[in-house]
Amino acid sequence: MSAPSSNARFAGADFAASLRAAGFDFFTGVPCSLIASVLRALEADGYVPETREDAALGLAAGAALAGKRPVVLMQNSGFGVSLNALGSLQQIYEMPCLLVITWRGQGGTDAPEHLVMGRVMPTILDAYQIPWRTLGERELDADVAWARERFDETGRPVALVVPPGVFA
Repeated sequence: MSAPSSNARFAGADFAASLRAAGFDFFTGVPCSLIASVLRALEADGYVPETREDAALGLAAGAALAGKRPVVLMQNSGFGVSLNALGSLQQIYEMPCLLVITWRGQGGTDAPEHLVMGRVMPTILDAYQIPWRTLGERELDADVAWARERFDETGRPVALVVPPGVFA
Protein backbone atom coordinates (compact mmCIF):
# COMPACT_ATOMS: atom_id res chain seq x y z
CA MET A 1 0.00 0.00 0.00
CA SER A 2 1.24 3.46 -0.72
CA ALA A 3 1.26 6.44 1.58
CA PRO A 4 -1.84 8.60 1.33
CA SER A 5 -1.78 11.87 -0.52
CA SER A 6 -3.05 14.90 1.34
CA ASN A 7 -6.65 13.94 0.57
CA ALA A 8 -6.36 10.14 0.39
CA ARG A 9 -7.49 7.87 3.18
CA PHE A 10 -6.91 4.28 4.19
CA ALA A 11 -9.68 1.80 4.74
CA GLY A 12 -9.99 0.70 8.35
CA ALA A 13 -10.14 -2.91 7.14
CA ASP A 14 -6.71 -2.49 5.50
CA PHE A 15 -5.19 -1.29 8.75
CA ALA A 16 -6.81 -4.15 10.68
CA ALA A 17 -5.46 -6.63 8.11
CA SER A 18 -1.99 -5.11 8.39
CA LEU A 19 -2.08 -5.43 12.19
CA ARG A 20 -3.12 -9.08 11.95
CA ALA A 21 -0.47 -9.81 9.30
CA ALA A 22 2.19 -8.31 11.61
CA GLY A 23 1.15 -10.71 14.37
CA PHE A 24 -0.93 -8.44 16.59
CA ASP A 25 -3.67 -10.65 17.99
CA PHE A 26 -5.48 -8.99 20.90
CA PHE A 27 -7.47 -5.79 20.44
CA THR A 28 -9.07 -3.58 23.07
CA GLY A 29 -9.68 0.09 23.70
CA VAL A 30 -12.12 2.93 23.95
CA PRO A 31 -13.97 4.02 20.78
CA CYS A 32 -13.18 7.22 18.88
CA SER A 33 -14.98 8.35 15.74
CA LEU A 34 -11.64 8.86 13.93
CA ILE A 35 -11.05 5.09 13.98
CA ALA A 36 -14.63 3.81 13.73
CA SER A 37 -13.90 1.86 10.55
CA VAL A 38 -10.89 0.19 12.21
CA LEU A 39 -12.97 -0.84 15.22
CA ARG A 40 -15.66 -2.32 12.96
CA ALA A 41 -12.99 -4.33 11.13
CA LEU A 42 -11.50 -5.60 14.41
CA GLU A 43 -14.84 -6.82 15.78
CA ALA A 44 -14.36 -10.06 13.83
CA ASP A 45 -11.13 -10.59 15.81
CA GLY A 46 -12.91 -10.31 19.14
CA TYR A 47 -12.18 -6.62 19.79
CA VAL A 48 -12.92 -6.02 23.49
CA PRO A 49 -14.41 -2.56 24.08
CA GLU A 50 -13.55 -0.87 27.36
CA THR A 51 -14.97 2.17 29.11
CA ARG A 52 -11.60 3.52 30.31
CA GLU A 53 -8.19 3.51 28.69
CA ASP A 54 -6.38 2.47 31.87
CA ALA A 55 -8.66 -0.57 32.11
CA ALA A 56 -7.88 -1.42 28.48
CA LEU A 57 -4.18 -1.29 29.38
CA GLY A 58 -4.86 -3.76 32.20
CA LEU A 59 -6.46 -6.12 29.69
CA ALA A 60 -3.48 -5.65 27.37
CA ALA A 61 -1.08 -6.50 30.22
CA GLY A 62 -2.94 -9.74 30.86
CA ALA A 63 -2.92 -10.52 27.15
CA ALA A 64 0.84 -9.90 26.98
CA LEU A 65 1.39 -12.22 29.95
CA ALA A 66 -0.61 -14.85 28.06
CA GLY A 67 1.71 -14.54 25.05
CA LYS A 68 -0.48 -12.26 22.94
CA ARG A 69 0.58 -9.13 21.08
CA PRO A 70 -1.96 -6.56 22.27
CA VAL A 71 -3.18 -3.38 20.62
CA VAL A 72 -4.92 -0.67 22.65
CA LEU A 73 -6.92 1.88 20.64
CA MET A 74 -7.79 5.23 22.20
CA GLN A 75 -8.30 8.93 21.73
CA ASN A 76 -5.48 11.19 22.91
CA SER A 77 -7.62 12.52 25.75
CA GLY A 78 -7.77 8.91 26.95
CA PHE A 79 -4.02 8.69 26.56
CA GLY A 80 -3.90 11.34 29.27
CA VAL A 81 -6.16 9.17 31.44
CA SER A 82 -3.86 6.19 30.88
CA LEU A 83 -0.52 7.74 31.90
CA ASN A 84 -0.42 6.24 35.39
CA ALA A 85 -1.20 2.74 34.09
CA LEU A 86 1.45 3.11 31.40
CA GLY A 87 4.07 4.29 33.88
CA SER A 88 3.28 1.91 36.72
CA LEU A 89 2.46 -1.23 34.74
CA GLN A 90 3.52 -1.41 31.08
CA GLN A 91 6.73 0.60 31.42
CA ILE A 92 8.24 -0.73 34.64
CA TYR A 93 7.24 -4.37 34.07
CA GLU A 94 8.16 -4.22 30.36
CA MET A 95 4.77 -5.29 29.05
CA PRO A 96 4.59 -4.42 25.39
CA CYS A 97 1.51 -3.12 23.67
CA LEU A 98 0.83 -1.15 20.53
CA LEU A 99 -1.01 2.07 21.30
CA VAL A 100 -3.12 3.40 18.44
CA ILE A 101 -3.88 6.95 19.55
CA THR A 102 -6.07 9.35 17.63
CA TRP A 103 -4.60 12.85 17.44
CA ARG A 104 -7.58 15.05 18.21
CA GLY A 105 -6.64 18.75 18.21
CA GLN A 106 -3.66 18.30 15.91
CA GLY A 107 -2.61 21.58 14.39
CA GLY A 108 -4.97 23.57 16.60
CA THR A 109 -8.16 22.53 14.82
CA ASP A 110 -10.88 20.62 16.66
CA ALA A 111 -13.31 21.17 19.48
CA PRO A 112 -11.77 23.35 22.24
CA GLU A 113 -11.48 20.45 24.70
CA HIS A 114 -9.06 18.67 22.34
CA LEU A 115 -6.61 21.50 21.68
CA VAL A 116 -4.36 21.25 24.74
CA MET A 117 -3.82 17.50 24.45
CA GLY A 118 -3.43 17.86 20.69
CA ARG A 119 -0.57 20.26 21.27
CA VAL A 120 1.24 18.38 24.07
CA MET A 121 0.76 14.73 23.16
CA PRO A 122 4.06 14.38 21.22
CA THR A 123 5.94 15.83 24.20
CA ILE A 124 4.24 13.40 26.58
CA LEU A 125 5.02 10.41 24.35
CA ASP A 126 8.65 11.50 24.25
CA ALA A 127 8.77 12.08 28.03
CA TYR A 128 7.43 8.56 28.60
CA GLN A 129 10.04 7.27 26.14
CA ILE A 130 7.36 5.69 23.98
CA PRO A 131 8.58 5.37 20.39
CA TRP A 132 5.93 6.78 18.05
CA ARG A 133 5.12 7.55 14.45
CA THR A 134 2.36 9.47 12.76
CA LEU A 135 0.29 7.02 10.76
CA GLY A 136 -0.23 7.97 7.13
CA GLU A 137 3.06 9.74 6.45
CA ARG A 138 4.48 6.52 4.98
CA GLU A 139 3.10 3.26 3.67
CA LEU A 140 0.59 1.69 6.02
CA ASP A 141 2.35 -1.68 6.17
CA ALA A 142 5.71 0.02 6.78
CA ASP A 143 4.30 1.87 9.80
CA VAL A 144 2.84 -1.32 11.23
CA ALA A 145 6.11 -3.22 10.60
CA TRP A 146 8.03 -0.43 12.35
CA ALA A 147 5.67 -0.69 15.34
CA ARG A 148 6.07 -4.48 15.50
CA GLU A 149 9.88 -4.13 15.42
CA ARG A 150 9.84 -1.62 18.33
CA PHE A 151 7.33 -3.82 20.18
CA ASP A 152 9.68 -6.81 19.92
CA GLU A 153 12.90 -4.85 20.59
CA THR A 154 11.82 -2.88 23.63
CA GLY A 155 9.19 -5.02 25.38
CA ARG A 156 7.40 -1.76 26.10
CA PRO A 157 4.60 0.32 24.62
CA VAL A 158 5.00 1.78 21.15
CA ALA A 159 2.52 4.14 19.48
CA LEU A 160 1.01 4.85 16.11
CA VAL A 161 -0.65 8.26 16.21
CA VAL A 162 -3.66 8.76 13.92
CA PRO A 163 -4.39 12.28 12.66
CA PRO A 164 -7.91 13.17 11.56
CA GLY A 165 -8.84 11.96 8.09
CA VAL A 166 -6.47 8.98 7.84
CA PHE A 167 -9.24 6.37 7.82
CA ALA A 168 -12.24 6.22 5.54
